[in-house]
Order: sequence, then structure tokens, then C-alpha cells
Amino acid sequence: MAALKSGASGPRVRTLQQLLQQRGFDPGELNGVFGPGTEAAVRAFQASVGLSVDGQAGPNTFAALEAAGVTSNITVDIVAPLFPGTPRANIQFQLPSVLKALLDRQLADKSMVLMALGTIRAETASFEPIEEMVSQFNTPPGGPDFSLYDSRSDLGNQGPPDGANFRGRGFVQLTGRANYTQFSKVLGLGTQLVDTPELAADPTLAAQLLAAFLKDKEQRIRSVLTANDLAAARKLVNGGSHGLANFTDAYTRGLTLIPDAVQVQVV
Repeated sequence: MAALKSGASGPRVRTLQQLLQQRGFDPGELNGVFGPGTEAAVRAFQASVGLSVDGQAGPNTFAALEAAGVTSNITVDIVAPLFPGTPRANIQFQLPSVLKALLDRQLADKSMVLMALGTIRAETASFEPIEEMVSQFNTPPGGPDFSLYDSRSDLGNQGPPDGANFRGRGFVQLTGRANYTQFSKVLGLGTQLVDTPELAADPTLAAQLLAAFLKDKEQRIRSVLTANDLAAARKLVNGGSHGLANFTDAYTRGLTLIPDAVQVQVV
């Protein structure tokens, strides 16, 4: 999702203001308007956690605000080798939300942590929740963006503009009206993800969606991982083999780096 900055307004700004207040950085009135007080609070928070101080609330700023209090023996130093070329700051600020989401779904063990990290490497190697880009797989030559998805019944799409609205988003690249509908309910959001699909790229929701998606397929994933069938594990998430090489590389590296006894705590 786009970074929030001075002049922005709406529910996301109010959420930002509430998070800042909860972390001890006073944005002033909680009015949903990104004014000077909110910008000053954002800058102060960014400086306190080592983020680039630009006064804008992007994915790493939101993730750092939302994941405060998460501790784990899975550190940035451990995870960084699984993501060669990825900015360490992205791992530093996004990893806690992912670990907390896995803990909340009772998936905070070595196998499922490896599955989650491998999936992130395959879907968004930047370790940031992203939106799917236009490609030959979703857009015909000269046609509307994402229109190849518009009427795909396997995605639950019902015609234009479903393809664009329910494009891949987040850490797991959730795609299709059916998935947005299902996992909006799983997360207790009613129809919010269907009504506002851009929320799937919010850092905290993206982490929760990743964990919920893996939980939905947990037994099958655990079975194929026990058999060391990484291609099957990848297919359970992606439906094919796209990203398999990156998934396999991250998973294999992690086998020797991720502790056997994973510890995740929220204080």
C-alpha cells in the first residue's frame, strides 16, 4: 500500500495515529488527518527504532508500530541469508509481524516457519507485502490490466473489474474474489477484504493472511514437508511451480539456520 504522508486523511491515518499514541508518540488529535502533529510523531518514532526518518508511514513504519513487543530467537541475522539481496531493514521490521501471526495460528515451529519464509521468498523476495504487477500471465497484449483474471471461475471472479480488484497481494499473493471472501471471514473481518481489497497489502494483515492461508492447508503441508517434497509444498500455496527455485533455496538454507526449538513471545 502507498505510504501515508502529510495531507492524507481517512481510516488508515486514524489507525496510524492510534498506534503512535499507543507507543508513546503523541500525534495530537485522533482525527484521521495527517497533519504536522502526526508527521512529528512519525518522525520521532522512526528515529527511535532506527528507520529512515522521512515523516511518511510506509510498510516498515506500520510494521514496526504494529509488531512492537514481539521477541524471538529467529533473528534478522538468521533470516537474512535466506533472502540474498533483500534490504535488512525490511526483514528487521516485517519479520516480527510474520512470527506473531504464525504464533497466533499455532504455526510457530521450525517446519511452518520455514514454509512461511520460503513462501515469502518465492512471492515477494523484498520481504515486503506487495501488489501483483502487470504481466503476460494476467494481462493480454493491448488489453486492460489484469483482465485475464476477470472471469476465472477457479478464482471466484465474476467479470470486470474483479481481475484488477482481486489481484495478488501481500506476502502470499492472495488472489481472486473467492480467496478474499474466505480469508476475510477467517480473520474476522466480515467483508472488509472484499469491499477494500487493498487492505490485503497492509503489513499486519498480510502477515495474518499468510499464516491463515498456511493454517488452512496445514496438514497437507506438514505431510509433504515430512516427505521432503518441496515441490508439492510449493504447489499447495501457488497451485504450480512458479517460484519453486527461490522457495527451495530459502527452505534449504533455513534448515541449518533456523533453531530446532523456535521461540516466539509477545510481551
